[in-house]
Amino acid sequence: MAEMRAFRDAVGVWAAGGPGGPAAELAVRLGVRTAVLLEGLSDLAAVEALAARRGRDLDAEGVCVVPMGGAMSVGRYAGLLGPPGLGLRLAGLCDEGELGFYERGLERARVPYRGFYVCVTDLEDELIRALGPARVEEIIRAEGDFRAWRTFLCQPAQHSRPRQQQVRRFLGTKRGRKIRYGRLLVEALDPEQVPTPLDALLTSL
Repeated sequence: MAEMRAFRDAVGVWAAGGPGGPAAELAVRLGVRTAVLLEGLSDLAAVEALAARRGRDLDAEGVCVVPMGGAMSVGRYAGLLGPPGLGLRLAGLCDEGELGFYERGLERARVPYRGFYVCVTDLEDELIRALGPARVEEIIRAEGDFRAWRTFLCQPAQHSRPRQQQVRRFLGTKRGRKIRYGRLLVEALDPEQVPTPLDALLTSL
């Protein structure tokens, strides 16, 4: 796990304009065959949690899950890791509203779009809909965040929002909360509740 994390870090340095040699060397040494491109760390937490639930060791399978820091970076990462760069197979998740960035970026990198799966709104929204807001509130309570949740609901801006939107917004109000709940929500899912894009991604790897 530490070595694959080192590869992921090396890719981030490369994408930021640093040298690509360390990433290329690690890819060969670790036998990396697939890079899963995700928008952020909360998506990473969810994908890793589902893989663990299914008994998958993605590192051992040569699969590296790469958070890009936003959809606008997909063209850069696809170019470095796909056919123009390391020649890895690429897969990933895409928020519906960011689909245009993905289509253009993947086309520039000559990467097939078929390995990417679209979430309605985003992955957090998919997970909340799968579990239902009431179940997510139970998880919030169990995690000791219920007082903060009730305070959040008192904000005037939340009064007219549906409960699902309120829950989704709450998860993004504190640094690190989306990452923590990305894992927790996946761990709370029944097997048949796994959102289709997330299930399809893991199945395809």
